[in-house]
Amino acid sequence: MVHGKTIVSILAAYKAVKSGYQVAVMVPTAILAQQHLESFREILSTYNIRIELLISGISQKKKKEIIVKLSDGQIDIIIGTHSLLEDNVTFKKLGFVVTDEQHRFGVRQRNNIVSKGENPDVLVMTATPIPRTLALILYGDLDISIIDELPPNRKKIETYAVTKELGQRVNRFIEEQIHKGRQAYIVCPLVEENEEINAKSVLELANYYKNDVFPQYKVEFLHGKMKQKDKDEIMEEFKNGNINILISTTVIEVGVNVPNATIMVIENAERFGLAQLHQLRGRVGRGDAQSYCILKYQGNTDVIRQRMKVMQETNDGFIISEEDLKLRGTGEFFGTKQHGLPEFKIANLFTDMPILKEAQELANSIIKDDALLEKDENKKLKQIVQKKFKNRIEI
Repeated sequence: MVHGKTIVSILAAYKAVKSGYQVAVMVPTAILAQQHLESFREILSTYNIRIELLISGISQKKKKEIIVKLSDGQIDIIIGTHSLLEDNVTFKKLGFVVTDEQHRFGVRQRNNIVSKGENPDVLVMTATPIPRTLALILYGDLDISIIDELPPNRKKIETYAVTKELGQRVNRFIEEQIHKGRQAYIVCPLVEENEEINAKSVLELANYYKNDVFPQYKVEFLHGKMKQKDKDEIMEEFKNGNINILISTTVIEVGVNVPNATIMVIENAERFGLAQLHQLRGRVGRGDAQSYCILKYQGNTDVIRQRMKVMQETNDGFIISEEDLKLRGTGEFFGTKQHGLPEFKIANLFTDMPILKEAQELANSIIKDDALLEKDENKKLKQIVQKKFKNRIEI
């Protein structure tokens, strides 16, 4: 069953194809692209819509064949990774572009795929809850829609924050879940051991769980420095139930749908932003079984306790992201710095929101009235914009 933002993209793509256009769906990982392919075909298979996959893992012969068909208009929907951005990938009539987990792509990458069509409609999607206040600034030029309901039969994920002293109890709980036929994620923030940072690495943790804690189970690890092919193979094995425990960095925050995974343990939870903890937590609770997220943290400061409290009390991503923004500030929230754009400083995102809204409305009215800033009253504004952006834009 397909739910959430995926079904929205499928319905929109269907309408675009039936209106005579091609559709490009760009996602950050090959395994996510494969998952989308399965979802799109599941829903659209009876409507004579031609759907293909373009990722780095396919053979050169198959790739050339797809590129020719795409250019000739013999493919209606192409789903792919950064491979879609290559110069030789062209379309006959691209009318609709979808970018999933759009914050994983830079401004230039998104503009690149859009430029392959003639002013196509664009749908950007993310499961990452962005504070409404921040969304207004980041995506002020877009219409924003929010899906804030769970799919049918989904249960609230039970979340517990514990100190490392309760590690043995957590391990027993993992064992109970595996005895029930379930699977577990264990997430940690580092790939390799760093003596200056008090956090366990994936490799160290995998060795510990494999040899000392769960030698009777199949334990594998995953991190961003692995080859994409190896990452995809591990995730596929986990998805198919052949791995009991997957130890990973945050690479799984954008990952496959594994309904059988019902427990996630996040090591050194105090090192993650709240929004990222919530994004990670969303990897479990994807089936109809009760799921759990256990935040193992170190430190006893007021801020750490407050952050853990927020995660335990709510599953509402927007409340969590607003709290995250308050606690961390706007600077590096979610990596919101966009490549190719100058840095703007905002005094206070909350108290200054009325001014920001007023500025946005004024900017929209100026663009509508004088897009090239040619009128006398806009000449000084044009000079300021050109100076601020230098050679990055043309007016």
